[in-house]
Amino acid sequence: MGRITARRRVTRVQRGGAPDVRADLLAVEEPLEIRVGGTALSVTMRTPGHDAELTLGFLLAEGVIGGHDDVIAARPCANSTIDGPDGTPRGTYNVLDVMLAAHVPPPSVALARRVATTSACGVCGKTSLDAVTATSRYDSSGDTATVTADFLLDLPSRLRRRQSAFDKTGGLHAAGLFDVATGELLVVREDVGRHNAVDKVLGWALAGGRLPLTGTVLQVSGRASFELVLKAAMAGVPFLSAVSAPSSLAAELADERGITLAGFVRGDSLVLYARDDRVVTSAADVAGGRGTDTLTG
Repeated sequence: MGRITARRRVTRVQRGGAPDVRADLLAVEEPLEIRVGGTALSVTMRTPGHDAELTLGFLLAEGVIGGHDDVIAARPCANSTIDGPDGTPRGTYNVLDVMLAAHVPPPSVALARRVATTSACGVCGKTSLDAVTATSRYDSSGDTATVTADFLLDLPSRLRRRQSAFDKTGGLHAAGLFDVATGELLVVREDVGRHNAVDKVLGWALAGGRLPLTGTVLQVSGRASFELVLKAAMAGVPFLSAVSAPSSLAAELADERGITLAGFVRGDSLVLYARDDRVVTSAADVAGGRGTDTLTG
């Protein structure tokens, strides 16, 4: 595993006080080149660590793979140096190559062009809405799991307590996967990119043969964008919970795919934007499998 944090000399300045020179920790950000069958597909900036999970989650979200049996191996390649702005070698350039099973077609040229020319968010607009409908193997709309509002409201603090790298740097996003039936926190991943953190969680699930992720809540530390709803849909996640706001397109996609979307999940309140019937107001309703006494947004 690569470095997650890096030490740097900084100067802290406070109003009315003398400058204080000290050592500080920063979140590491390095490029990862994703290859499929030896052919370069994408480069993403990420925090090193769990690179295979990140890559598998990325390929899942892009519709290249859909399950554990679609992948033979995901192997790191030998590192090389990249040139800095002054032309001198700087840092290591990380590469991970995925070998697909014989029955899986390689990524299309159109996909390679798209991920090479867009931001880390990756997708946008009606074209992507059509694509996720066409390529996702899993349908979240029929998931019968229900949760209480209290369960969702507890998730941000539970996730925060497991953000060890954030404690050191203050500069990392996090995503966590919770089991609705047991309440167990199954996995937490951190990264400088919020989409990467989600990809790492979903890659962990794919590598372990856990897809589709029925009966789970994906909790994220930031906002709920269209891309994060798309990733949840591709993995069969029925609940997406975020501490900040969703976008309009995120809410539309959650409606389309039957995903319960919660935003502004913080303190003692939350807002439900899609499939509010799965969130009930008492534990008795959950035990009885009833969703009639639901919350509204």
